[in-house]
Formats: sequence, structure tokens, C-alpha cells
Amino acid sequence: MEQPQRLILPFLAAIVAVGFLSLMDALMKGSSLATGVYTASLLRSLIAAAMVAPFWLASGFVWPRGRVMRLHLERGIVSAVMALSFFYALTKLPIAEAIAISFVAPLIALYLARIMLGETIQRSAIWASVIGFAGTIVIISGRLGRSDFDEGVALGLLALIFSALLYAYNFVVIRRQSQVAGPLEVATFHSGVGGLVQLLAAPFFFVMPDTGTLGNIGVAAFLTVIASMALAWAYARAEAQMLVPVEYTGFLWAALFGWLFFEEQVTFTTIVGVVLIVIGCWIAAPRRKQPEEPVQAA
Repeated sequence: MEQPQRLILPFLAAIVAVGFLSLMDALMKGSSLATGVYTASLLRSLIAAAMVAPFWLASGFVWPRGRVMRLHLERGIVSAVMALSFFYALTKLPIAEAIAISFVAPLIALYLARIMLGETIQRSAIWASVIGFAGTIVIISGRLGRSDFDEGVALGLLALIFSALLYAYNFVVIRRQSQVAGPLEVATFHSGVGGLVQLLAAPFFFVMPDTGTLGNIGVAAFLTVIASMALAWAYARAEAQMLVPVEYTGFLWAALFGWLFFEEQVTFTTIVGVVLIVIGCWIAAPRRKQPEEPVQAA
């Protein structure tokens, strides 16, 4: 029998998407500090929707109805609240620490996929998540101990935990959504619904950003669109439990962007954690069994 073949394209697409989202997080942290969390999050969603919607409309679109529309609305609303809470946490915590702590979401999502999607949890997926989570614990133990714990950090941690719970649920919605809608439609409604939900509070919280900050938000919006489409494409071709551990590569990207944008240093514990995360992702790489060759009669 031939060795199992890895379904590498969805796996790679998910890794690239996570990298784009990590870069987006770095840009959004700076933008949120400059103009406020609400303004940065609102403009990111509206700009992203304006970028992708024309391509969806030009693709011979069919307006979604029924269950498909309900999924778009569900994910858009969840994503809007999730983004606001996560970007708020980024203004209170270092980006690498925030992303590392948020890795509790894939663990939760693994079991939500079993409960809500009926996916069978394979032993390799469980081990991958445990190893990846162990890597984040190593990283957190080495970094959080150096931070001064005050009211701002406490609020940031609470917001991050809340965001992680929503993020875990978001994984399941992505899996359902990507099976009934194409990437362009998914990206359009993800940003559009999220932007419209946040727009309700504009009279109370909106502050016009400066040109530089607006440019950074625009780049963040573009990265959001590309990552959303890549995730939709990947989740349509592989089970959620197989792609969820890929989220752990987010810390690799965060360590890089944290160093580039915020001069965060990579410590020994970070390196140890990264090794565990990579091992977990390799174990989680989706595989498809090749059909067995017929046995010749003696």
C-alpha cells in the first residue's frame, strides 16, 4: 500500500492566511493606538468590503438566501465583536503575547467541530493540538512573567479570553460557510456585515484618523480580504480539526512582526515553544489515503 498523500495545498493556504492576519494584527495595533480601537476596526471592515464586493458582483453573483444568508450574518456579527475585543487587547498587551494566549481558541474549536459539525476527532489531531498548546504555555511562562500586572493588563486579558471564545466558534462557522458559498462571497459578507454592525455606534465613537493611519488601515483591510478568501478556500477542502492547529503558526509570524514593528526580542523559551508548535502542525498536516492496490492471487 502506498504512503498517505498529504493534502498540502489547503494546509499551505491556511498557513499563508494566518501570516497575513498576523501582519494585519500588527498594523491594527498601531492604528488602534493612534485613532482608537473602534475607528480602526470599523474602517478596516468597511474598506475591506469595498475592495472585495465589486469582484463578487462582477462574478455573476447570486444573492444568498435562507441558510446561506443566516451563516453570513452570524459570522459577520461574531467577527465584529471578536475584532473589537481582540484589537482592544492588543492595545493593552504585546502582540506576540496576545496571539500566543489566543491559541486556546483552536483547542476549543477542535471540540466544537465534534459537537456542532459531527467531525470525528482523530488521535493525531488531538496530539497535534496538545503539543501546539504546550508550546504556547512555554512561551507564555517565559514572557508574561516579565510584564507588570496592572488594571490595563487585566482588562486586556479578559478581552482576549472573550475574543478567543468567539474565535473558536468562528472556526465552526467558517467551515459551514465555506461549504455553501465561494471565497469572494464569504469575504464580501464577512467584512460587509461586520462593518455594518459596527457602523451603528459611529455617532458615538468615530474619530477621523490621519492620512498615515488611514493608509495602514487600508493595508490591513486588504490583508483581511486575502486571508478571508484563503481560509474559505482551505476550509472548503479540509476538515476544521485538521486546519485548526495551523493557527499555532501565528506566533511564528507574530514573533517576526513583533520584532519588526515593536522591537520585541525572541527569547529561549520562545524558540522552545516554536519548535513544539511546528511539530504539532506537522502532525496535523491533513492526509488522504490512496486506494489500496488489489492483491494478486497466488
